[in-house]
Amino acid sequence: MLKINITKELQGSCGAMQLDVNLEVERGSFTAIAGPSGSGKTTLLRVLAGLEKAEGVMRLDTITFQDIKQTLAPQKRHIGFVFQDYALFMNMSVEQNLLYVAKESALVKELLELTKLTELRDRLPATLSGGQQQRVALCRAMMKRPKLLLMDEPLSALDPKMRTALQADILKLHKAFGTTTIMVSHDPSEIYRLADKVIVLEEGKVVQVGTPKEVLLKIQGSQKFSLRGEILEILKADVIYVAVIAIGQQIVEIVLDSKEAEIFKVGEQVQVSTKAFSPSIRHLD
Repeated sequence: MLKINITKELQGSCGAMQLDVNLEVERGSFTAIAGPSGSGKTTLLRVLAGLEKAEGVMRLDTITFQDIKQTLAPQKRHIGFVFQDYALFMNMSVEQNLLYVAKESALVKELLELTKLTELRDRLPATLSGGQQQRVALCRAMMKRPKLLLMDEPLSALDPKMRTALQADILKLHKAFGTTTIMVSHDPSEIYRLADKVIVLEEGKVVQVGTPKEVLLKIQGSQKFSLRGEILEILKADVIYVAVIAIGQQIVEIVLDSKEAEIFKVGEQVQVSTKAFSPSIRHLD
């Protein structure tokens, strides 16, 4: 269990504000932190990692990160951190980047196999694509066998297809190592695919906590609209089917019949529209 009860003065987009977070995160869970820019999301991660100071108490299982008596150094917190930039050593090969963290060849082999990087182990980062470099960054974070993995919009610079592929890698590593993972993200489809729980921050305060569906789902059936979206999931509910679709920063559910459920595929980009208060979807032209 990760327990966080901290405060910190911040300078937000609207002036001075206070980061005031009192939360518990279950061991082994995958938590997404969402909210407007400047709401304190990245600062919260940096405080957890020990890269910024705050007042209060933070504990991960039996490890006290911080209390009134002490503050644990970042390198002693058993934390892995994946930044927006890859922060790799450009003069070292993929394998050398990993071994720099820990001299565990067996773990390097396991991580490279999990992320399909084995054939690239001798390549320098500059010769890799952005997606491949981010895979290396993820593997390097896991070389610490972290109890807590922190990720600050790790896929924001990648194209949608690569983001989807790396989301699968992130989930694979999260499950394989049983790590408690906290990720900052603005992407509702990413949050829906990966997270067990979503925490929404606004002006430094927690304003909502729930499952991705509870937090993201917005029914728009009473409005006239025609918007592009991505199918995240198709679920069977009794005799009907429900398509879960990401539209911008929101998630909607659209009822399908059995024929529609067969012709639409998860991951497909679709046009969502409504007529007479009944939402429907169609293939993009």
